[in-house]
Amino acid sequence: MTYTVNASILLTHLPLLERPAAAREAGFSAVEFWWPFAEAVPGDAEVDRFVAAVHDAGVTLSGLNFFAGDMPGGDRGLVSWVGREQEFADNIDVVVGIGERLGTRAFNALYGKRLDGVAPEAQDELAVQHLTAAAAGVARIGGTVLLEPVSGAPAYPLQTAQDALDVIARAGQTNIKLLADFYHLAANGDDVARVIETHAHEFGHIQIADHPGRGEPGTGTLPLASWIERSRQLGYDGYIGLEYQASQPDPFAWVANFG
Repeated sequence: MTYTVNASILLTHLPLLERPAAAREAGFSAVEFWWPFAEAVPGDAEVDRFVAAVHDAGVTLSGLNFFAGDMPGGDRGLVSWVGREQEFADNIDVVVGIGERLGTRAFNALYGKRLDGVAPEAQDELAVQHLTAAAAGVARIGGTVLLEPVSGAPAYPLQTAQDALDVIARAGQTNIKLLADFYHLAANGDDVARVIETHAHEFGHIQIADHPGRGEPGTGTLPLASWIERSRQLGYDGYIGLEYQASQPDPFAWVANFG
């Protein structure tokens, strides 16, 4: 199994720049991150430190989020956020620059929550514009934009796989693909097995956590091993992103007995 450790939700007892090396020490060769900076356009020195931490750890940065706003404060992306267009546009170049330096090719663009006082149609129109621009940006390095349904945020309009696929169809870009986070889909009541049967061959990425609780595999009721196996059988050949909240001192103890 080719796992990638989401080092924004795992290994959080360590400073962020120490997490790539910790993932490597734990036996993994790849990491992924949410946007690791406080601003859409961090300073060059800050970007250099992040790039060096990944490079020096000897791991691949398999995935990176676009700037999503204040995630701890409840923001969930700028793709559809009317009024923050310049931040998103400026962030594209930074994302592409990091991807070019580290060989990253998958970039998650969180859609954003519905805004009070702004017509949903206006947000959705902006989202298509932003996704098209992001797709063009990452295409310069052979990259793919990922679009993800999210749970736990009622104002986030992409709740099911079909919600995201409909947006992808409207954008009409071949390098925008579904991020199938099995936890989020299950938590939102989507039929994950059906989604796999229908769309696994076109998944851009898979992430896992168990449900309920968002813990590691084995802490909930989801048949994650069989879902992953079926996705592989149907053509998905990418990483499996580990994006869960660890419930025990060794966050990766489950791996030896998984499957």
